[in-house]
Amino acid sequence: MTADRRTAQHAPHRPAGSGHRRTRLALAAAVATALVAGFTATSAAGRPVAQSAPGPAAAASTVRADEAADGFASVDALGQDGTYGGRGGATVTVRTLADLEKYATAAQPYVIVVAAAITMDPKGKEIKVASDKTIIGSGTSGHIVGGGFFLGQGVHNVIIRNLTIRDSYAGTWNDKDHDWDAIQMDGAHHVWIDHNDLRNMADGLIDSRKDTTYLTVSWNRLQHDNKAFGIGWTENTTADITIHHNWFHETEQRNPSTDNVAHAHLYNNLLQDDPGTDITSSYGNYARGRTNMVLENSWFEGLNNPVTRDGTATLVQRGSVFSGTSGRNESGGGTSFDPHTFYPYALDSAADVPALVKAGAGPRATTAAAAAAAAATLTVAQDGSGQYRTVQAAVNAVPAGNTSRVVIAIAPGTYRELVKIPSTKKNVTLQGTGPSRRSTVIVYDNASGTQKPDGSGTYGTSGSATVAAEADGFQARKLTIANDFDEAAHQDLNGLQAVALRTAADQVFLDSIITEGDQDTLLLDTAAKDRLGRVYMTDSYVVGNVDFVFGRASAVIDASVITLKKRWDGSSAGYITAPSTAAGRKGFLINDSTVNGDVSAATFYLGRPWHAGGDATLDPMTTVRDTTLSAAIRPAPWTDMSGFSWKDDRFAEYRNDGPGAGTAGSDRPQLGDGEAAGQEIADWLGGWTPSAS
Repeated sequence: MTADRRTAQHAPHRPAGSGHRRTRLALAAAVATALVAGFTATSAAGRPVAQSAPGPAAAASTVRADEAADGFASVDALGQDGTYGGRGGATVTVRTLADLEKYATAAQPYVIVVAAAITMDPKGKEIKVASDKTIIGSGTSGHIVGGGFFLGQGVHNVIIRNLTIRDSYAGTWNDKDHDWDAIQMDGAHHVWIDHNDLRNMADGLIDSRKDTTYLTVSWNRLQHDNKAFGIGWTENTTADITIHHNWFHETEQRNPSTDNVAHAHLYNNLLQDDPGTDITSSYGNYARGRTNMVLENSWFEGLNNPVTRDGTATLVQRGSVFSGTSGRNESGGGTSFDPHTFYPYALDSAADVPALVKAGAGPRATTAAAAAAAAATLTVAQDGSGQYRTVQAAVNAVPAGNTSRVVIAIAPGTYRELVKIPSTKKNVTLQGTGPSRRSTVIVYDNASGTQKPDGSGTYGTSGSATVAAEADGFQARKLTIANDFDEAAHQDLNGLQAVALRTAADQVFLDSIITEGDQDTLLLDTAAKDRLGRVYMTDSYVVGNVDFVFGRASAVIDASVITLKKRWDGSSAGYITAPSTAAGRKGFLINDSTVNGDVSAATFYLGRPWHAGGDATLDPMTTVRDTTLSAAIRPAPWTDMSGFSWKDDRFAEYRNDGPGAGTAGSDRPQLGDGEAAGQEIADWLGGWTPSAS
């Protein structure tokens, strides 16, 4: 913004869906946060979850390394936003046990492509997988022979897909001496086991033990084993598990055995016991202990005791088909839960299950997709352990005209550099790989009045940005973008505006980031006055003092924290927004957020109208709704700017609370319920559904 304008610490993020924050539920058809491709819905609590594809879609001919979980593994809980594995980390291809163990046990996120048959040594070895991993077979060539994987207490965000895990069998059918499972989990959470072939192990194929939760097991073949899938080994009843579209074939017991599970959702599974073989089923789905189970639209063929429950368990079943079964087929024990309150899903007809699951379960072709995933992740680390040492070098490596998502995974550290993503390099994600937003920091200290090194003049406000994103589809995630220009030391400078992040593009997604500065921190712009520029920011922090959210974009700041900061001289005075919205467009929407900061009471305005260049045709707009306002907000929260009255433009509030909130009046317009219904997130995004890369 022009030089004629007057020239923190972060509070904990308020949980989404708290109090009367109902606006986020309007996102169900239009938008989502969580962390993963294909997000299109929110949970009953207003949290974003992964959209569960209907059965035929999930049984596609390829399995990609960048896909995210459905079912309970998609639910945000325990500090984990769904399950997306190693996405955002480096992609490595392994063909040896040493390499597989090296990357699977590493602290960093990895997508590990298994491209050969790897034999465990010694037999029965279970690799101790660390958090934030995707282990995926390349086509049908990824085999783990004679052992498997172990996920211990607290391990989370792990995906195991498209593998054949087989042949630890030690010669005893009901083996009590060798605990050699294909996949064992003890106290893990957010795990997705999908499209695998598990068979002929010494003990179980899958053991989910000791309160392992937020687990989805889907589209697997579990076959030729005594114990297919055991769940429990705990007195607690806390686990949430989804089991769908699996083929239990010639497995004697634990199909699955589900003990003390708070919510067990089983649907569209095929359980098949062939006649005349040396394997005879003991039972099918078993609800044990205090399990609460919902069983839907599955197919049971030839099984003894297809559905059983303990007297202490709750089991509601509906829509399943039983062909040639005998023995116990039970339900009852009380009222169960509705899985739709946790995540969306679509049922296939039980009659379609045998053909659908036989065709779709087990490993699929992924060779091309795995190669694409590897090419689409560029790594940055200052110590040289990545492909590039600077963020800009990685951006430079993205080909012009790029059409697919490229993730630039940035190792923890402070990167003092300027970064520009030009308009020709679309669909770029800058993603920090550390444990918090503060782990990866991109920072510089240019201001509007800073002289350019080549002597060609000053940078100007827009040119001062530390990170400038001019390409559509830009995303930033889990990092800090800052401008640390020292206003106190440069009071003689003409132009103190100092931008941290400038976007001038459409479909920009800012997820779990911090933008930090003083004046003009966050410039949300468009490529041109007549161009649309939609921005969705969520679960983030914006820090500043003067007009620190400004520009002409149609931008949503949702479920975030806006932190007010004192001026360079210790005084408290400022403005949050300065929209320069084109007529007929949406401006800024601050929704379900918190405004706070260590500043004096009644010293900050919510906004003022920026008619850039004196353009009277503009129609600036800011709506602040369902947001908690600190006492720093003035009782009359809007003000004029450069001769333009805020009352001639579009400024309003709706259902705000906190000490800085106020009642309707001539200086404090409030939306009616009818007006507010047309000012929700979906209205801003106009058919675009943000989804994480």
